[in-house]
Formats: sequence, structure tokens, C-alpha cells
Amino acid sequence: MLGAAVGGVTLPEVAAAEAKTRKDIAGRRPNVIVMICDDIGSGDLGCYGSKLETPNLDRMAAEGARFTHYNTVHPICSAARAALLTGRYANRGNNKPVYFPGDKDGLELGELTIANLLHEQHYRSMCVGKWHLGQEPEYLPTSRGFDRYLGVPYSVDMQPLPLIEDKKIVEEHTDRSMLTPRYTEAALRFIETPSEKPFFLYMAYSYPHIPVDASPRFKGRSPLGIYADAVEEIDWSVGEILKSLKQKGLEEETLVIFTGDHGPWYQGSTARQLGRKGTTYEGGCRVPFVAQWKGTIPAGHVCGGWATHLDVLPTIAAACGAKLPALPVDGMDVSSLLTGGQDLERAEPVLYFSAMKGYSFQCARQGKWKVRVAQWTKETYTLGRDSGESLALAKPELYDLEEDPSESYDAADRHPEIVKSIVATLDRQIATFPERVVTAYNTMKNSPASPTTPAGSQARQASYAALPRHFDGN
Repeated sequence: MLGAAVGGVTLPEVAAAEAKTRKDIAGRRPNVIVMICDDIGSGDLGCYGSKLETPNLDRMAAEGARFTHYNTVHPICSAARAALLTGRYANRGNNKPVYFPGDKDGLELGELTIANLLHEQHYRSMCVGKWHLGQEPEYLPTSRGFDRYLGVPYSVDMQPLPLIEDKKIVEEHTDRSMLTPRYTEAALRFIETPSEKPFFLYMAYSYPHIPVDASPRFKGRSPLGIYADAVEEIDWSVGEILKSLKQKGLEEETLVIFTGDHGPWYQGSTARQLGRKGTTYEGGCRVPFVAQWKGTIPAGHVCGGWATHLDVLPTIAAACGAKLPALPVDGMDVSSLLTGGQDLERAEPVLYFSAMKGYSFQCARQGKWKVRVAQWTKETYTLGRDSGESLALAKPELYDLEEDPSESYDAADRHPEIVKSIVATLDRQIATFPERVVTAYNTMKNSPASPTTPAGSQARQASYAALPRHFDGN
């Protein structure tokens, strides 16, 4: 019934409140800071239950919002960053999962980034840190909407690793131990530069990606090792940025977001979730997400609603009054989640694509339900080596991510209607992607795994090519 009460509030009142939230946020033109870590785990911050000392991020969560269910859609570096910056699955375009030294391409030139959108709103902008979306001049940040850039083009495990300012290499082999403090210094200079324009800062930390390092000030500081040192130095950096905003009286004028690109690799906490970087289990795709905007985001808000990297661009666009790109955006404005409103229902399930092998599709999520239809033949924890093939499970698996975040219990037989509903959308969704993605999807569907593979385990390839039953029920 339309006028039924929910918690003492009628549904029309809830809808009106959410509409007011969107109206209050839209067009206010706040400053925007997006901070993203490389390979940080969903359980690596104190506010997520970690023993690591992260007082600044914990305070940011206490004074703002913390998401308990926030995901990347690509559990690999370049693809995850492309999705966040464009609001689109990385494999919508001719984009690679990972760019390596010597690659001549980068984020497809037809894609628009958050910086492109905010440039049209007369924002000044800077990218600081790891870019990893192309090293050639036409792919660097200053060609993708940013006014300034200081950082490195790749992950810290790649050689060479030059430090680039705008489009010029200023150090052929940068001191990796000093990356976090140097990034922090550049960010503070940018924030504190006098200007009448609002600003956008994209702060992409290089750590805690392996080989993990920290500056002499933090190295050896934590009894839990170098990974903890690196995370605690990042927390210090966040504290310096928040302190600068407070000193300049910008806290109520600035939306600050902190997250990670995907789950951790060999070190770091997945908060006891299954899988790590490179896998489509939650341990590879769940990341922390903390946001602060004093006076707009209520203090201490813990959001259990679902959101993804795809939602960052449309949410920032709504906050800043920016026009969305002409290319279809896969994410949605989650302003109401940030401000304590109702959970949002997505028109289509969120798709999980694997790290390599042509972005093979493996899972789809609708609300709390995650359907797994494919799995690797080898353990993808050894990312960078051959991870085998992505094969269709003989029967889809279904996981309740609220009750079972470790994906331990296949509930498909208890909820066949949910499996059927989600699976029925997949052919239609995948058909909107480029031909290479569709081909990989169809190849996977016709390459079933062993029907005896236990739920939650790696698929086992055998002579099952002629199996009559595939995940689509045919």
C-alpha cells in the first residue's frame, strides 16, 4: 500500500526525503578528493576491524560514512581504475586488464574520466600517484582531463618506474620508499594553492602493492611488518590531507572518498572473505569505502547498501552538477546511500569479470545474492602466471553475501527462482559488450567444468565437453 508506514514514516515521505537529498546535493559544486590504494584489503583498516593503526581513516569513518558492502567489478589494477574513473566496465572499450612498461596504448581515448566532466564545470584538477592507464603522452592524466600530474605510470613491481610531472619524466628511477610522502607533499601543495575554482584531486597511492615499502619514518614502526608500515603511512597521509582541509575551512565544502582498487595480493586482510586479488570471490572484489563531507554526510553512518566503483563517477557528477558522458554509464548515483537514505535497487545485476583471459565473465550480483556461473581451472592467487581457463560450472552456485560473506554455502537449490532470474539477464547484458567479450562468454558457456566440482572450489577440467547441461539450463 502506497501510504503504508515504514519505521513510522510513510513511503511517500521516504521518497520525498530521498528526492530532497538529491536536490540538496546536486549542483553544490563541492571540492572532490578521491583517494585509492593499490591492493589494500577490505579488512586492513581499524574501522573495519583491523589491528593496524589507522586513526585518521577511523576518524574519517566516525565523522562520515563507511560502506560495509562495496566492490570493484574488476579484481585487477588497470581495469579497476578505468571503471572508477569512467563509470563503465573497463571491457566496454579496447582496454587492457593491466598495462605494462613498453605498452603503447592506454585507456581508450573515447572514454571520458571524472576529470573530463569536472573540467567542463570549471574545476581545477590534479592526479597524484599511480596512473596505470597508459604511459604515452596522449594517455597520461594531463591528456585525460587533469590539469596537473605527479606520479608513476605503473605498479611498484614493474621496471622501470619513472616519476613523471605532467608529461615529463623528472626521475628515471624514482625512490620507491619515498612515494607516499612525495605524493602527500604534492597533494597538499595543490589543495593549498589559492584559487576561486573548486578542485578535484585524484590521489592514487602506490602501496600496499608488493614489493611493499615505506619511508624511513614509518619503516619498522609496526610490529606486524612492512605491509602494516605502508598502510599506517597511508593513514598518516590521509590525516595530513584532512588536516589541510580543516585549516583552510574546507571541510563542509569537500567530498572526500577513500577506497582501494581491489582486494589484497599476497599480504593484507580480506576480512575472512574467500579469495584474493585476481579472483571474483569477495576477497578479490570487496574493498573499503569511507566518505566524508561535513554537514552533508551524517557522522557515523554505516551503510549496508551495495555500491561499486562504477557508481563513483555518476555520484560525483550529481554532487557537482556535471553532465554524464554520452557513452552509456554502468554505475548509478548513490548519493542517497551516502546520506543515510534507503538502499537502491539496480535495474541490472552487477557483473564480475575475471582478471585476465579477455575479461572472462564469472559472477553476477543482484542485491545480496551472488550467482557464480564459472570458475578458473587453476588457482589465480598466482596472478601473472597461467591461471588456466575459465569454465562454466555445470550448475550455477548462489551465495547470500549478507549471511554468508565467505561464500561457503551454495544455496542455489533453496532459491532456484533467484538463480533463474539473474541468469536470465546475462545473455542480454553480455550482448552489449564488444565482440571479444561476447566470444569469451560463449566459449566459457560451451566449456563446462566437472559436475563433481564442490561448491566454492576451483573448477576441474576433464572430458566434459559434451555435457548436456550448462548453466543456462540448456
